[in-house]
Amino acid sequence: MAVIIKYVVERNGAEKMTFTSKAEADAYDKMLDTADELSSFLTATELMSNEKQTEALALYLAQHKDDLLIALGAKKPAAKADKAPAASKTAKASIAAVEQAA
Repeated sequence: MAVIIKYVVERNGAEKMTFTSKAEADAYDKMLDTADELSSFLTATELMSNEKQTEALALYLAQHKDDLLIALGAKKPAAKADKAPAASKTAKASIAAVEQAA
């Protein structure tokens, strides 16, 4: 018999998601907390009258928190690995190999 450990994220008595990792469950729970706070924030502005749209937007913003923080200027974008210098090094190495062979 196998023993399986499951971490269940529950909100208002309803099971939202089940995970096999505590870290994943905690991250999802934190994202739902953020969505709840954003939903309250959006509801207070009275810009959106449809509650379902407000909740959907809040969940979307919470799921894309890092992109949102970058757009707001609160976080710097991650440095992207620049493939161009690596390609030019490879090209230079190839040229050098051809010159040595000649």
